[in-house]
Amino acid sequence: MEWRRRQLIGTAIRTVAAAPLILPQSAKGANDRPTYVLIGAGGRGRNLSRAFQKLGAVPLGLCDVYQPHLHTAVKESPAGVKTFVDYHEMLAQLPGIDFVVSGTPDHHHQPTLAASLAAGKDIYLEKPLSMSIAQSRQMVEMVRATDRIVQIGMQRRSMDFIHKAKQVIDSGELGRVHMVKALWNWHFNMPLSTKPLEGALDWERFQGPAARRELTPPRFRWWRGFWDYSGGNMTDQGTHLMDVVQWMMGAQPPLTAYSHGAKVSIPGIEAPNIFDTIFEYPDFLATWTLNYRTSYDYDWSIKFLGEEATMVLDRLGATIYAEPPAKETGWPEGWDLKVVKRIKDDGNYEAHMANFLDCIRSRQQPNCPIDKGADAVCGPHMANLSQRLEKKVRRLPNGDVEG
Repeated sequence: MEWRRRQLIGTAIRTVAAAPLILPQSAKGANDRPTYVLIGAGGRGRNLSRAFQKLGAVPLGLCDVYQPHLHTAVKESPAGVKTFVDYHEMLAQLPGIDFVVSGTPDHHHQPTLAASLAAGKDIYLEKPLSMSIAQSRQMVEMVRATDRIVQIGMQRRSMDFIHKAKQVIDSGELGRVHMVKALWNWHFNMPLSTKPLEGALDWERFQGPAARRELTPPRFRWWRGFWDYSGGNMTDQGTHLMDVVQWMMGAQPPLTAYSHGAKVSIPGIEAPNIFDTIFEYPDFLATWTLNYRTSYDYDWSIKFLGEEATMVLDRLGATIYAEPPAKETGWPEGWDLKVVKRIKDDGNYEAHMANFLDCIRSRQQPNCPIDKGADAVCGPHMANLSQRLEKKVRRLPNGDVEG
């Protein structure tokens, strides 16, 4: 199947000041390997690049503002790959790019999306989608003005065991689900080192659209702890889990959010590393708890508590437990938790990237298009606002949020 030429439809993209740049591409045969460029060659970006190479794609260019990241990424790429500090230059100078992979910090997601669309490219964009609900709307409008394929990097959307778990809920096997509990426990012993950075960093380009700050090593080493560059752990892991909650339950973003958090044992950070949140939906409540100071009940899990059965999703798969017989008070005598069914995780890390590659060939929508990315991060953005205002916030019918 021939790879389609990349072009931008419409007369403009609202957030791109310059006129759209359309790069011609030569037709490719069915046996040719798709080519891409990587924007953001840190740990996550390199993971994505390795996955796409495993699936047969070829990197033409690598871009990062930190030279050690580029040096490592080059070692993991074919000979001849080009390196850049400015992704606009990379998109303008390299011919024959089939798609873009963006693995940047959160505050660069909107700019890299805009630049990729202006260049007429499909893009695999890491989550969380945006820095705010308003920015999410803007990004959705940008994509809708084009014919580009955009996949947001929420890989659970392509995990087979989660699709099977969705079938369990849709079948009614759990009965009515009134409460869902999302949890993430990791124990990070992570003092923010103030030692000088090793290698050159273009701090001005790293800051990009963010407020100008003096460079301190902690701001770069753990940028997710600072509001200028991310929504903290709330939007980072919360985008993954709240997307699954809403997808499984067939729900739109929450009506209200009420959240409390704390910064524990990591001096200098701005974003909480432990928190607890309650989301209100029309037909159920959901809680979202993160604790980066314990590994008890390790890693992520989501519990769907139904009147007929409970299902637990975690890194190992899905487990369905029978519900004890209803009783006025207390635990039914002689009853133990009974496993009804187990669905193992197939461990296919590359499935989400493979889905994206399939869609840039077929021009069908991917498993996580941009509107789903916007819905997924809406609740976590509301929770961050709740923490800052120290009160419950509500989503209005027009999508705005009030405290």
